[in-house]
Amino acid sequence: MNTLAVETYALTENVEFTDDDMIVSLVDGRRIMIPLVWFPRLAAATKNQLTNYELLGDGEGIHWPDIDEDLSVAGLLRGDHSGII
Repeated sequence: MNTLAVETYALTENVEFTDDDMIVSLVDGRRIMIPLVWFPRLAAATKNQLTNYELLGDGEGIHWPDIDEDLSVAGLLRGDHSGII
């Protein structure tokens, strides 16, 4: 009998941006689309600043050194945000 390995923690594989959204691809195949307005620092950043990110740990978090922003994947999945809606 084969068993399916289940990820205990969601891990980031890649981050992309549209004009209005951040798209986080997870190693398990899921993609999360988050409005940039939820995160004022990201919304105000240039394209170069947005694409200059680092994955924290094994992908549990995302860090943007140019704008000093850190987000956890667990927080994104919970819908945590710092912007005004």
